[in-house]
Amino acid sequence: MTTASAVEAVFRIEQARVIAAAARIVRDIGIAEEIAQDALVSALEKWPESGVPDKPGAWLTAVAKRRAVDLVRRKENYARKLAEVGRSLEHAAEPPPAEPSPGSGPEADIDDDLLRLIFTACHPVLPTRARIALTLRLLGGLTTEEIARAFLASEPAVAQRIARAKRSLAAADVPFEVPYGPDRAARLDSVLEVVYLVFNEGYSATKGDDWVRPALCEDALRLARVLAALLPGESEAHGLAALLEIQASRIPARTGPDGSPVLLADQDRTRWSPLLIRRGFAALDRAAVPGVPPGPYVLQAAIAACHARARRYEDTDWALIVTLYGQLAAVRPSPVVELNRAVAVAMAEGPAAGLALVDAIAAEPELKDYHLLPSVRGELLAGLGRRDAARKEFVRAAGLARNDRERDLLLARAERLAGEPE
Repeated sequence: MTTASAVEAVFRIEQARVIAAAARIVRDIGIAEEIAQDALVSALEKWPESGVPDKPGAWLTAVAKRRAVDLVRRKENYARKLAEVGRSLEHAAEPPPAEPSPGSGPEADIDDDLLRLIFTACHPVLPTRARIALTLRLLGGLTTEEIARAFLASEPAVAQRIARAKRSLAAADVPFEVPYGPDRAARLDSVLEVVYLVFNEGYSATKGDDWVRPALCEDALRLARVLAALLPGESEAHGLAALLEIQASRIPARTGPDGSPVLLADQDRTRWSPLLIRRGFAALDRAAVPGVPPGPYVLQAAIAACHARARRYEDTDWALIVTLYGQLAAVRPSPVVELNRAVAVAMAEGPAAGLALVDAIAAEPELKDYHLLPSVRGELLAGLGRRDAARKEFVRAAGLARNDRERDLLLARAERLAGEPE
């Protein structure tokens, strides 16, 4: 790996922390992102000569903090000079001392720049989709293309959404802080969705050579735990934490020695983390609120728990999973949810029943370029013995897949079917 490649790899991992550290100083996430880019340029200039530091993330953060402090000092000096000119013209009264902000005591202080960053990017001044796209860009370090893939949206639309979001936050002078009281509760739903999408990008990377990006999963899981601790009475916060704990438990088994994907049915379940599964079950128990119907994250966690409880793939309670997906579709309708439900139906009732459900949603616009639609059709057609049709679906799915590992997996599946008789 070249030094430039090493710099880019480190920056991708550390970008969120670098931006968050700078934003705490300059109080503007747009400027903070520019400072982080300056730190990247500095690394590209210096590391080829000095070598990659032992702690490259700390190096980038230190450079960004110094530049942020310099910027603030320059602004303060300019403001001081303006104030001196103003005092020479008229005597202004000293402003009264600022009132302490709510929750400013030590017990309420959350020393987590990443959490401040995500709540700032999820401010209500922004539309929901803009909050999510901006946070994925800043927190997850995702490219515009990757965010568009997560949203099933066009790349130009997402790029415009992010640019408008930055301008809106700057124009509204949004503070870089964790909200308290009713404002925090109102912003939680968007924050949970952001954390969920960041984890998903780490769990099944939309692009590149790696099938899994564990650093993103770890960041999302840590934030989910912090949010659940921050709001102990919020069922969905615990539901999200439960879901991510259980999903993260499978990460060691999701790739082979060469980094190739290992699908759920083929995973060595002895490699699943018992600790994370126990943590997930405990969070799911905390999510249960008597008299309150489960929300989408609690339901998804319950589905993940069904898989975690099965010692073998054949022991999975698919009938219960079908029921849970039906409840999920009722509270959060989505063609992707219906596609997943169709897979569960196929496992419970046979491939023909699943294929009928898949074909019923195949024309949904959101699924037009979604590679898992032809991938699922391919599996169901293969299960019905229609190998040539299945092979074509896998080739189509490979053409839509952006992740290199996933594309290779789909093409290999198509090649195996080509050698089998109808």
